[in-house]
Parts: sequence; structure tokens; C-alpha cells
Amino acid sequence: MGDSPARARAKERIWRLSALAFGHPSVEFFDAVASGQFHEAFSGAWGDATGAPWPRMPVSPDFANFEAGYISAFLHGQGGKPVAALLAGDHEDILAGLTRPAFMLNVAAFYKHFGLKPATGDEGKTDEPDHLASMLEMMAVLCHFEATALAQGKDASGYRRAQRDFLCRYLGPTLEAVAGLLRRHPVTLLDPTISQLVQDLSAWAEIQINELEVRVGPFNDPDAPKTSSVSAEPAAQNLWG
Repeated sequence: MGDSPARARAKERIWRLSALAFGHPSVEFFDAVASGQFHEAFSGAWGDATGAPWPRMPVSPDFANFEAGYISAFLHGQGGKPVAALLAGDHEDILAGLTRPAFMLNVAAFYKHFGLKPATGDEGKTDEPDHLASMLEMMAVLCHFEATALAQGKDASGYRRAQRDFLCRYLGPTLEAVAGLLRRHPVTLLDPTISQLVQDLSAWAEIQINELEVRVGPFNDPDAPKTSSVSAEPAAQNLWG
């Protein structure tokens, strides 16, 4: 299944279900977690992509606790600051010397290149393109394109290069940062499914990067420091076909 449309579709389901998990909590999503529906769907996709089932975790006692854990971890923790911000641009290491506006332009370039724009949330506000949920959804779309190309017998390397670049520069480091902060500063109230998910996604993102680099070559970071004295500016993204 390693190079099949079925595996690409399994990866798509993993990223898409994860995007639901890291959006702001809803009663509907909590009900899916509590009933086991989310676990059934996610574990099925995880098994298809990795060959192993995904563990089922205990569930928060009610939606109020579920939402409070998310808010404490990702929005307004102790002192009014999140323990682990879900916006990539809130992490200095991920900015890598770029200004926030320049960084956001580079993230938005991925969406624009594939004719996408961030979704509009329930309050009518546009979701930030560097929010973890938005980036997970972007990866789902890239895997969908890969699966479609493979099913039609077409070259999928452009979509794989885009996955590699997006994982290496944006999504992978964000997952690593969030997972690391939660390991160092555990949030007891955070739902165990969400806690487990971020750790497993961070590790799986590294595996995906290694697999993609074997297939389409190593990542060349367009935002890496240049040898010239020119100050950092928005970098041109790689071409993905």
C-alpha cells in the first residue's frame, strides 16, 4: 500500500480528522470523542497508513471540561497565556528570523498556489492560515491531490514535494513545538485524546518527512539564513508543478 491511492487517502483522513480535533471545541466533536466515533474513524485511518491501531484514551467527563482543557492549553492558560499556542507564528523558533507579516505571506503562498484560502469559522471570522487546524486541513488537501493523481496514473511528485515542504517548514515544527511544550508543562484538564493525538502526530510528521525526502529529494529551506547581508524578506516558495 506504500505507493497506492488507498494509503494517500488514509493520510488524508488522518490530517482531516486531526484538523477537526484542533479546531475550537464543539459539542458535536466532543460527542464523537465520547461515543468512540472519532476513535473508530481515526484508528481506521491510522491503521491503514501505519499498519498499527491507534489507542483509545479516557474521555473528559463532560463538554465543559473538554472545552476548558482546550482553552487552558491552547488559548488562555495560567497568567492569560496559552501553554502551547496553536499559531505557528507565535513560536519564535518557527519564525526563523522572519517578521510575522513575512512569515504569514509565505504560509499563505501555499494556500494560494493550490487555489485555497482559509475557511471561515462559525463567528464569520477567517481562520488564521498558520493555525494548526488550518495547516492540518491543508495537508489533507495535498494528500487528496496525491491520491487523485495516483488513481489516474499521473505523476504525484509535485504534490509530494508540496507535502514535504509544508511539513518541513510549517506543520512539522508547529506540531513539535506544541507537543514539546505539553510534555514539559502538562495540562491536566486537557482531554487525553487531544494530548495523545498531538504527541503521535508530531512523531508521525517526522516519519512522513523522511518518507517524502526519500521519494522526492531533501527539503531546501527557502527561509534559511543567507550568506549575504541582505535582511530577511518573504522567500519565494518552491515550485510544485
